[in-house]
Amino acid sequence: MNKKILVFIAIAILSAVFGAYVSVKKQPSVKSDSLAVESLMKANLPDTQGQTHALSEWRGKVLLVNFWATWCPPCVEEMPELVDLQNSSEIKNLQIVGIGVDSPSNIQQFTKKYQISYPILMAGMEGTEIARALGNQAGGLPFTVLLDSEGRVRQTYLGRLNMNQVKADLANL
Repeated sequence: MNKKILVFIAIAILSAVFGAYVSVKKQPSVKSDSLAVESLMKANLPDTQGQTHALSEWRGKVLLVNFWATWCPPCVEEMPELVDLQNSSEIKNLQIVGIGVDSPSNIQQFTKKYQISYPILMAGMEGTEIARALGNQAGGLPFTVLLDSEGRVRQTYLGRLNMNQVKADLANL
């Protein structure tokens, strides 16, 4: 009778592992949901001076949208590289936009302290929902979305950016 129980447990474990594997494989690595992108483009978010912007202002450009927070060490660590990328002349038609998932006061204090050469918009917790719709099911930060000039999601990145990978992805557009 012990052998039957062990066989049953082994089959149950294998079934669970197989089910998890199939579930992961069915999820697309890049979610190019046009409704999520359209929602992102229409979102009216204030910048650090209180002026409201919609990402549709940059329609027709390659967009690298970076969701971040001041309390997130990898977010802060990658910002100088994003500034360098925005200031670089090697990638034409690129616009980086930071979307802060943090309190307006924290974002304003942060941007006063650091020189950031790309627009920083403040979304608060709404930013988490926007990022989730774009494929960030884990809800982690930083989360970055690469949109081509036609507004299609070409790549998403969860965690600190590997700039060599980002530059390679940009070069492939």
